[in-house]
Amino acid sequence: MIAVVIGSHGHFSQEILKSCEMVCGGRENVAAVTFDAGESADALVDKYRAVLKRLDLKDGVIFITDLFAGSPYNAACRLSLEMENAGIVAGLNMPMLLEILSSPALTLEDAKQVAQRVGKEGIRAFEPISTDDSDKEEL
Repeated sequence: MIAVVIGSHGHFSQEILKSCEMVCGGRENVAAVTFDAGESADALVDKYRAVLKRLDLKDGVIFITDLFAGSPYNAACRLSLEMENAGIVAGLNMPMLLEILSSPALTLEDAKQVAQRVGKEGIRAFEPISTDDSDKEEL
């Protein structure tokens, strides 16, 4: 089972993990890392290193971050260059995370593809069904 590390500005990573656990229950080998106001990029890398020590990395690790090129993403990139089996996907959203957490048998490559596909598919807009005037009842 791959490890999942969720990184975000502020406490978004912790809170979205809690929300996902409400829907699909808890999962092992998952950690949330926050990048708090006033912290340095080096401090964030240290936070990532600390959670990685607690996770089982034998099948790899996927970092899921809130913003492409943001500090959590950049810190994950720095670490991934030192690791053998790490992937990074930016654009964290709940459908993406739910799918990854609900599919513990995914390989790292599959997890990256699933995260991108489901993350995009989870973005929807409400479109009311229009009816023409002949279907409307007189009031």
